[in-house]
Amino acid sequence: MIDTPGNGADKNAHQQPHQAPLLINGQYVKDLSFEAPNSPGILSDLQKHQPNITINVNIINALIEGPGVPANLYEVVLELHAELKLEDKVGFIVELKYAGVFTLNVPKEHLTAFLQVECPRILFPFARQILADSTQAGGFMPLMLQPIDFAAMYQTRIQHEMKSLGDDVTKMDADVAKMVAEKGNA
Repeated sequence: MIDTPGNGADKNAHQQPHQAPLLINGQYVKDLSFEAPNSPGILSDLQKHQPNITINVNIINALIEGPGVPANLYEVVLELHAELKLEDKVGFIVELKYAGVFTLNVPKEHLTAFLQVECPRILFPFARQILADSTQAGGFMPLMLQPIDFAAMYQTRIQHEMKSLGDDVTKMDADVAKMVAEKGNA
């Protein structure tokens, strides 16, 4: 076949090669803390009573900048905080910041969703295993976290921000109306 204009052979000649939308450059424990302030006594108490476990999840991301660093390189940190209590006694407190460095080749309008949903979804199984191993090494049953719906977390955050923005606009409208009324009375 001869490459001539119009036969489709040169159709992609000026396009760049396809890039994966997300590349994992590395994963690591950024910070890990485990405390069992009431051990060993609380271990026997746990045999008789059901503890209360609270878990908090947070996602932090930042553009990595510097000389020679690509413009689309991000660090995403999945923060997990778990606390086991039996009445007013703390069994354990475990805090983990598990991070990953990602290259993101996505349109700007999808960037936040990748940083808040896709990257944490990739990090989560590794972070869950570290928490389970840490609590077990501390003498407790392994803390097995259930899967987290990062998309639902993201949607909730967006809805909260939209409501907050709406409240701010309503307050601004009221302030403007008050200023107009005051000028009319002057």
